[in-house]
Amino acid sequence: MPSTGATEDIDVLRLGLGVLGDEETRRAVPVEAPIAIDIGGIGYAVMMATPVDLKDYITGFALSEGLITRADELTGLVISEVEGGFVARLTLPTEGMQKALARARKRVGESSCGLCGIDNIAEVLRPLPKLTARINTTRAAIASALATLPEHQPLSRLTGAVHAAAFCLPDGTIALVREDVGRHNALDKLLGAMARAKIDPASGFILLSARCSYELVEKTVRAGCPMLVTISAPTSLAVQRATNAGLTLVTLARPDAALVANGRDTIKD
Repeated sequence: MPSTGATEDIDVLRLGLGVLGDEETRRAVPVEAPIAIDIGGIGYAVMMATPVDLKDYITGFALSEGLITRADELTGLVISEVEGGFVARLTLPTEGMQKALARARKRVGESSCGLCGIDNIAEVLRPLPKLTARINTTRAAIASALATLPEHQPLSRLTGAVHAAAFCLPDGTIALVREDVGRHNALDKLLGAMARAKIDPASGFILLSARCSYELVEKTVRAGCPMLVTISAPTSLAVQRATNAGLTLVTLARPDAALVANGRDTIKD
C-alpha cells in the first residue's frame, strides 16, 4: 500500500562518475500513486499524483474539467486509501453529473475505427473563453517570484523530482504553492486550493516550474487568471491558445531573462 505521505526513502548506490568512489545511501523520492475519481458511483478517471493536498487536487480537477464552477458545488467528497492507491468519491450538481456521465459513456463507447478521434480533436481545439481580467505587473515582480519560488518547494528540495505551481500577486509576492509529480496535478491542486480559500485567480499570476503545454494554458484561462509564467519553453499550440484567449504568456523564465510569447504590453519596466 502506498504511503500517505509525500515521499518515501529508497536504498540507492551513489555511482561515482566524474569523481571516483561509490557509496550506499538512502534517497527520498516523491510518492506517485493512482487516484481513482468516482463521481456519483461512476468511475470517471484514474490519475497518477502525489497523494497530498488531495482535497485541493480533486476540487481543482473538477473545476478544470468544467464539472463545477465553485468549490462549494463539490459535495460529499470522501478520499479513502485502498489497496494500491486511493479513491476519491464525490457528488456534483445535476449539470456536472450529466457532464460526467456523458463523458464516461463516450469513453466506454469509443472504438478503434480510426475516425472516432475526430470528436476528440475538435474537443481539444474548441475555442477558449476570452479573458476579461487584465494584469499590470513588472519585470521586477516576475524576477522576485522566480527568486523566491525555491523557498516554497519543500518536496522539490527533498527529492528534486516534483513540479510546483504558485499563485503570485502583481508585485511578485508568492501567496500560495502546491507541489506534485505531475505539472498538471500541481496546477489543479493550486486552483483547487485557491477556490477553497476564495482567492480570485484574476488578482495575480501563476508561476509554474514546468514546460508550458497547451493544457496548462487552458487550465489557467478557464480559471480566469490573466498571466502564466513558466520556467521552461512553450509548445506551439500553447502559444496559439494563449494568444487567442488574451493570456499574457511568459516562458523560459530564468534569473537573467524571459521570453514573452504574448501580452508584452502588460509587463512594465
